[in-house]
This record gives sequence, C-alpha cells and structure tokens, in this order.
Amino acid sequence: MRMNRPAAAIALVAAIAVTATACGGGSTGGGGGNSSPKTLTYWASNQGASLEVDKQVLEPELRKFEQQTGIKVKLEVVPWSDLLNRILAAATSGQGPDVLNIGNTWSASLQATGALLPFDAATFDKVGGSDRFLASALASAGASGKDPAAVPLYSMAYGLYYNKKLFADAGIATPPATWDELVADGQKLTKGGKYGLAIEGGNLSENVHHAFTLATQHDTSFFTPAGKASFDSPGAVAAVKQYVDFIAKDKIAAPGNAEYANNQSVTDFATGKAAMLMWQAAGANLKSHGMSPDAYGVVPVPVPAGASGTKQSTTSMVAGINMAVFKNTKNKDGALQFVKFMTSDTEQTVLNKAYGSIPPVVAAQSDPAFSTPELKTIAGVLRNSAAPLPQVPEESQFETLIGTAVKNLLAEAASGKAVTDDTVKAELTKAQQQMPAN
Repeated sequence: MRMNRPAAAIALVAAIAVTATACGGGSTGGGGGNSSPKTLTYWASNQGASLEVDKQVLEPELRKFEQQTGIKVKLEVVPWSDLLNRILAAATSGQGPDVLNIGNTWSASLQATGALLPFDAATFDKVGGSDRFLASALASAGASGKDPAAVPLYSMAYGLYYNKKLFADAGIATPPATWDELVADGQKLTKGGKYGLAIEGGNLSENVHHAFTLATQHDTSFFTPAGKASFDSPGAVAAVKQYVDFIAKDKIAAPGNAEYANNQSVTDFATGKAAMLMWQAAGANLKSHGMSPDAYGVVPVPVPAGASGTKQSTTSMVAGINMAVFKNTKNKDGALQFVKFMTSDTEQTVLNKAYGSIPPVVAAQSDPAFSTPELKTIAGVLRNSAAPLPQVPEESQFETLIGTAVKNLLAEAASGKAVTDDTVKAELTKAQQQMPAN
C-alpha cells in the first residue's frame, strides 16, 4: 500500500487508541443497535485486476444476499493505497462502513483501537462457528490471547511466477530455488527492453512483505521478543538492501518499477515485459490480462543458498484478507448475517474462485478449482514455509514506515544514486525513530 502521508497516518493511529472507544464505527456512529435494519455499507478491498473487476465479482453476490435477507448492501471498493488511512479516519470520526475488509496483518493494530467488534464465542456462533476456519488464518485475526477482531475471508501466500517461454528462450531449464540463481537468471533474462523481475516499489505492502520475508531468512525480526521496534539491525539492513539491489546493483528490475503501486508489475509479467514476479495468488489477475495458466509456472519464493531451518526456509508472510464489523454499526444483526453469508461454504467457493485465492473456510477447499498447480503451490507455502507478520498493536505503523523506507530507497536506486549499507541503515533508523514509544 502506498500512503501519501505516512506521518499523518501514524499520528492518527496513536490518537485512535484514545478516541475510538468513544467514537466507535458504523455508517454514522451510534450505539451498536439495529436502527437501520435494511441497509449496510461495505468497504471491500481491491482484490481483482481493477476496482471495476471487483464490482463485477461482488455485486451479483450482494444482490443474492439482498434477495435472501431483504438487506441492501452499498458497496465501495477501496484501493489499497487508500484503505488503511480510510479505516483509521473512520475509526476516529465514527463516519465509516458497517462491514469492511482489512489486510490480515492489520488485525492487531485495528483491534487495539477498540473500533472493531470482537468475535467472541457467541459472536462466532452467529456466523457459523470458529471451527470452520483454518487455524493459521484465525491466528492472523488479532493479538494472541484476545478475541479475534475479524474473520478470515481470503487466504493467500507469495509464490514466484515465471514465464515458461522466456525461460526457454534464455536457455534456463528450471526456475530459481535460491537468490543467487534468481539474480543470475534475471540477468540473462534482462535484455531487449525486457527485465528478469517485476516488483512494485511504490506499494508499501509489497515492500514490507518482502522485507519481512528476507529479514526472516536473515534470522532477524523487526521487533524484539518484548515487542519493541528493532528496524535497523544488521540483518534488517541486509534484507532491505537485497531487495533494493534488484534495481540498484543487480539491475534485473526496471527503474520504473520503483513507482509501481497498482498491480503494474502483474501487468508487466502478463504482457511479457518481465519474466518473473513475486506475488500473492496472481492467477486471476493474470487471466484478466489474457495470460493462460499454461504460460507460467509457480514455485516457492527463493531462499538463501544452503538454507536450513525454519527461518532461513521461510518464503512468504501469511497473507490474506479478513472481514470486520465496526462495533457501533447501526445494523449489527445485519452485519453479522452478511459476514455469515460471505463466509458460507457456497460464497467462499464463488469468491475465492473468482480471485484465485484459497478459502480459509476448510469445507470450501474441496472444490476442484483449488487444486490447480498454482493454488497447490500457494497452499503448500501456507502450510510449510509461511510466517505471520508481527501481531503487535504497532503493526500498521511498522508497515507504513518500513514500506515507505523501502520505497524511498528504491526511488534513489532508480534515479542512479548509490545505495549502500549505510544508506539503508540511515533510512531504517529514521523509520524506527518515527515509531511511537511503546
């Protein structure tokens, strides 16, 4: 996600902790009753190739819900570049939706605001029970030891997508399994105006997700065990520099990628402008651009040469989208009916098929649509080599600050400036200094 004013967003997070309990959420604020029983406002995240694609996927399902319940749902698809700031503003002002999608990595941060309805046992019973969901997906729905702040809606993980024809044309027989191999392959593939790898440098979420995975492979974390920020450790510096070097040193990603923020890297891969892409369940997006599943392969993201042990072998963060209810919605009963509908076995199959993601509702996974080579790879990553981002209240600030730091460094690399260990450390130190005190 690209935040235009990250400092303002961080200040807003701090303010929320004080004000959210009083202001609450809901379409106009209020006391959490059912004074608007026939209407709901829903903020959906941008899952498809465009906002229009999301509307095409969701609106028929919302009409189906209205036919079943008599409750009309007003849909707004919110771009990732705006979503977190919109949610934070809604939590402080009380002017927001009844139901919304959130990135699962934000769950603990938004939970700490007090603005979201906790899913205790009784609330889970109203949406079909907690035992229907994957345990790993539920673990990314809020801080440990607390009732979840949301329920899982779509599950994903990162894979390395590679263009089979471009690999064959370059004489590369197999996709890379290590970073050394990825760089070497990427340099062979970078020619004639095409690049070996496409990245999304203006997208803060993409930046922080890859920084987290690489830092984990470097046996480091951006937070201490006590939950304090530790952004500029040697391992973190090495991880971020490795990512920035795809443009700066290795030159396997186009300088223009530093500005990409809205799925442009997926477009570049689908149209043959880049031979590799690290993305979360990209199949549906690639199909929308006319790329056949036969044209690409998917393998886990590379690891360091000689990697051993769980941390070095981590290839993805646990990705996914959760669905939350503002605590002070004017239609709590209707909001929970809508959550139950969207997480029903039938809707989970419909929606996750459309988006090429994996249903976090276990029963829905039996559909053959989720047994494609791509999704089998992604599901294997979720089971075997994915790790959750830190479930700490400051997680959204962490995403904004580290994502922005990487964005700034990629911009420097794209402009031809040298990016050194010292440059990276200075940017990460600046990010850590902007974190609010615990």
